[in-house]
Amino acid sequence: MVIGAGIIGAACAEALGRRGVGVLVVDRGPAVGETTARGEGNLLVSDKPPGPGLTLAQASLRRWPALLAALREELGPGRAACEYEPKGGLVVATDEDAAAALGAAASAQRAAGVEAHGLAPGEAAAYEPHLTPDVRAAVHYPQDAQLHPVLAATALLAAVRARGGGVRTGVRALGVETGAGGRVTALCTSDGRVPCGAVVNACGPWAGRFAEAAGAPLPVLPRRGTVLVTGPLPPGTVRHKVYDAGYADAAGSGDVALRTAAVIEATPAGTVLIGSSWQRCGFDETLRLEVMSALARGAVRLFPVLADVPVVRAYGGFRPYTPDHLPVIGEDPRLPGLWHATGHEGAGVGLAAATGELLAQLHTGESPLTDPRPFRVARPGLGFTGPTGFTKENPCP
Repeated sequence: MVIGAGIIGAACAEALGRRGVGVLVVDRGPAVGETTARGEGNLLVSDKPPGPGLTLAQASLRRWPALLAALREELGPGRAACEYEPKGGLVVATDEDAAAALGAAASAQRAAGVEAHGLAPGEAAAYEPHLTPDVRAAVHYPQDAQLHPVLAATALLAAVRARGGGVRTGVRALGVETGAGGRVTALCTSDGRVPCGAVVNACGPWAGRFAEAAGAPLPVLPRRGTVLVTGPLPPGTVRHKVYDAGYADAAGSGDVALRTAAVIEATPAGTVLIGSSWQRCGFDETLRLEVMSALARGAVRLFPVLADVPVVRAYGGFRPYTPDHLPVIGEDPRLPGLWHATGHEGAGVGLAAATGELLAQLHTGESPLTDPRPFRVARPGLGFTGPTGFTKENPCP
């Protein structure tokens, strides 16, 4: 049983099904209807410092093209068209302090195997002609890519169905039933008890709630983000994923208060997506003018050409946050048969291919594609205190 029909749950279900494991995916709402549908589809290494998060991102970035090719072969190109674009990323600094920090971060990433090409201020315009002339330094990351998150998750779920698995929507997961030895034997749902050999908690921002209901609490909290969408613009107006050098600090912060950083990228349809924001405010879905205004101002600072471009819509969503900013991937030592795949925050689409593969490898006893220990449940970064549970954290004052 996989709980959650977003990109992470879909990737886990696909990887398990490919290995012959019988899979049923359940979701309380429509498939791909929550966090995955409210993101930007980024596949990034540029925003991560050296460490396990970057290693997982590198593995996933290598995995995605092969996975998409296999889906096209299995399902046909029409059912697996995911708008994959290996267009690269550009990180820019507009003051000297940010330029120095960006150079140091890129140097550390290069030592970890990331392609990161430093650019002089005048060279950035060759990559983005409409970029502000205030750029003091820039780094080009050719490995960064983008895909359509809803199409990708839908293709993964289509593969699950094609192999005999199931996807049931409108079904709430309420908890688990255990048998001899305390092992999970069934998932309790709003449609009744479903016997199973294992449960994968891929509930995204709601993973903490389900873990609590299952009797194995996790400190996974919702962190809200907002995205603006412009009207269509001429091709080439924005050529890469472009973001301010302050993005990594904002994404890696543990602040409850609002943080924003300019992130701008175009879609194949010509619209431009503008982000990004981070705010821990529980499950409050309100779209706030001050957040949208801050995003718009940040975008215009980097791309003055956007000043007169209409914003046609805005959307917000919740991302699964963990205190140490690393996902949780693996079996819960407190409750055998309960597995977790959550805590990816805003990087879920980029990390999904490797997450699904890693979880399936651990489940079937294969050699893992990367060291799974940094993502284990029982780690200090999650406040693990042993068999009695986790330390608590208040999500909002």
